[in-house]
Amino acid sequence: MSQEILYSVEEGIATITLNRPERMNALTHELEAELHRIFDRADADRAVRVIILTGAGRAFCAGYDQSTTDKSGARHTDADRVALWTHMWRLGKPIIAAVNGWAMGGGFWYQLAADITIASDQAVFAQPEVRHISNTTFLFGALCGWKAANRWGLTGDHFDAQEALRIGMVNEVVPHDQLMDATRALAKRICLVPEPSVRLNKAVTMMGMQAAGVYSGLLLEGALGALAHSSHNEFREKLFEAQRQHGLKGYLDMRDDPFQPEPMGPRSAKGRQKKAAQ
Repeated sequence: MSQEILYSVEEGIATITLNRPERMNALTHELEAELHRIFDRADADRAVRVIILTGAGRAFCAGYDQSTTDKSGARHTDADRVALWTHMWRLGKPIIAAVNGWAMGGGFWYQLAADITIASDQAVFAQPEVRHISNTTFLFGALCGWKAANRWGLTGDHFDAQEALRIGMVNEVVPHDQLMDATRALAKRICLVPEPSVRLNKAVTMMGMQAAGVYSGLLLEGALGALAHSSHNEFREKLFEAQRQHGLKGYLDMRDDPFQPEPMGPRSAKGRQKKAAQ
């Protein structure tokens, strides 16, 4: 197992920790494939009843690593995402996302796809990739309604844990230093319920949601997401030129600077004032 993912089992709870803190736990193709292999490992282990997914350092997951590709140069297609989310939902063990910090892009999607999400009060959520022509996910609208999904998905704006709770995206917000204790406490309560009941009742909800239309929405997302990623205009070419001249930071600065300050989180006006006062 790579050191970029940590895996442990204690008291019936498997904890999976994305461990690339220097890259804010950004996902590569290889790392994401390994994550799903570990999901299968936990699901096959009769000693495991619940899976916790979290991140090391200040991020849950900052999305997909834009600075590198894996050794094969392969990338997931938009249609691949459907298989990744449905894989999580087919597992007999519930996945609890413990969001300890930044949840951006693909990280935002993984906490959406988890069966339960508990957020630190320091968590920040966003899909900034829409600012360079990319897609949001139908999961957001399915979970939180189209008004909330459009508010945040059409801008890529940052929002905080309390807003995530208000719109129904997370189950609970807890003080940062209590995140893992609170998540494990809930996991232990689930462990008290007989295994067949947990497995089948997860299936009632997750398979039922897919049958009710979520799966069809995700298939459509795959097609529309491919169109978004293949779209190219003058602004996107300017972003690529900024990256060629100034690296990834130049790319991100050109993309995100017009949106500053963000409405919520550390990069909001309030967040910047708080940091300056410290």
